[in-house]
Formats: sequence, structure tokens, C-alpha cells
Amino acid sequence: MRFDLRDLRLFLATVEAGSITRGADRAALALASASARIKGMEETLGTPLLVRGRRGVSPSPAGRVLAYHAQAVLAQLERMRGELDDYARGLKGHVRLLANTAAVSEFLPDLLALWLVEHPNVDVDLEERPSPAIVEAVAGGQADAGIVADWAEPAGLEVLPFRLDRLVLIVPRGHVLARRRSVAFRETLDCDFVGLSEDAALQEHLARHAASARRKLRLRIRVRGFDAVCRLVGAGAGLGIVPRTAAERCHRALGIRAVPLTDPWAERRLGICVRSMVQLPAHARRLVEHLAREGLRAESG
Repeated sequence: MRFDLRDLRLFLATVEAGSITRGADRAALALASASARIKGMEETLGTPLLVRGRRGVSPSPAGRVLAYHAQAVLAQLERMRGELDDYARGLKGHVRLLANTAAVSEFLPDLLALWLVEHPNVDVDLEERPSPAIVEAVAGGQADAGIVADWAEPAGLEVLPFRLDRLVLIVPRGHVLARRRSVAFRETLDCDFVGLSEDAALQEHLARHAASARRKLRLRIRVRGFDAVCRLVGAGAGLGIVPRTAAERCHRALGIRAVPLTDPWAERRLGICVRSMVQLPAHARRLVEHLAREGLRAESG
């Protein structure tokens, strides 16, 4: 039985995504190449590793065993790389980091850019997910660390404080709600909205709160990124909900007004969750410490 590391990474990505297509994309492989690799693994073992269905794939009993051991092998490899980093600069480390929409768009780009420049031998795989899915992935060993909202209750994980994230309603300056000092989310649900793409973690979060009010967001358009939401709201296409940092960055140029939301869930404490700081690979631990330190500095500044 001979599987290389790329086979193992591809298989784990496919199992996690529930799709060979998305697994190939995460593993940076062409679909044809990914399919051939998985088929070759199955032929080598003489048993199916994936159960194919109309909605995607899931691991077979043999696939679950392979996924368990592949995860352990790759985790041990990252620990080895981290511990050897000070001695062998040719080794390339890898950190898997998951984060919610606000962290990915507003807080992480500058912090990761600085860290990547200072650590040229480490790559970071950053992926956006909803907070509950991040907690599950970190607890299951599918990621080194995750940035989540406190309401996700990452029980059993170590959590380091990161940033405070406040969501606000943004409206065109002439809108009737622009005169309000604050507003409840429920009061906005008769209005049209500019939303984020369907796979955005924040959009899923808002849809869940609308459903709890037995309503549905009236989305006129979906876009990628908070700046695009702000531009469309400024032009009068609808209302939007974005982090306060995004609203402050865009309000003067785009003619929008930010109105605080009174809902408790609109103010979220973000934390960095890991299974164990002690057991993290050295380079992943250094990244988590950097994010926690710089997040604290930004909060106090």
C-alpha cells in the first residue's frame, strides 16, 4: 500500500467537503487528476473509500479508517516541521485556520500579511465558515485553529481572546431609519436587503435570526465582500448588515449611515479556539500567539 501525502490531503479535503470537486479545489488539483488519485487509492486497497450519491460523497467504513489515520499522519508531520523549523529552513510548514466572515474580511488580512512576511517557510490555509462549523472542525482535528464568536460555545477547546465585533445596520442617508439612534433587527425585516453570497458565514447567521422571528430576509442581490454591500446600499439598492469597522471605512465615500442594532447577538466577542496550545505544531502555535497578541493590542489601542 503506497499513498503519498498529496493523496492523504486530497482524501481528507474530499471527505470534509463532501464532494470530489470541492476536495480537488481545496487540494489545488484538477478534478480529473483528483478523481484518478482517489480511484487509484481504491484500486490499491481493493475496496471503495467513498460512497457516491447524488448530493456528493461520504466515506465508506474503510474511508473512515483512512481519514482517521491520514489526519494523524498529517498532524504529526506538521508538528515535526514546526519543531525542525529553527534548524532546517528548507522545510515548508502549513497552518489550517478557519474564521467567520468578519474575521476573514476585516481583521485577518493585515495580521496575516505581516506574519507571512516574517515566516516565509509557512503557508496558511484560511477558510471562511460559520462559528459552529469551526468549533466542530477544530475539535475534530480538521483545523489547527479557528476564530469564532463567543455564542458558538466552544466547549472543550482552549480559547484566546481576539477582537470585539459589532454588527450594524447600514442605510442610505435619506432612508427613514437613518434618523434612528438604534434599531432592532426585527424592525428591519419589511425592508429590502443587500446580502452576502449564500456561502458566507455571516449571511447564514442573519438568515437564522430572521427565521427565529418567523421571517425571511428580502434579498434583492447577493455580493461578495462588505465593501460591495456598502456601495450598493449607498446607491439605494437596499439595507445591509456589516461589521462596524466596514461601515466606518465606507460611510463618507459611499453616503451610508450606520445604525446600531439592539439585538444582543449583534455584539460578538471573537476568540481563537484550539484543541491544545501545547500540542499545536510550533509554527501554528506562533501564529495563534501572534493573532492573540495583535488582537489585544488593537483592542487596547
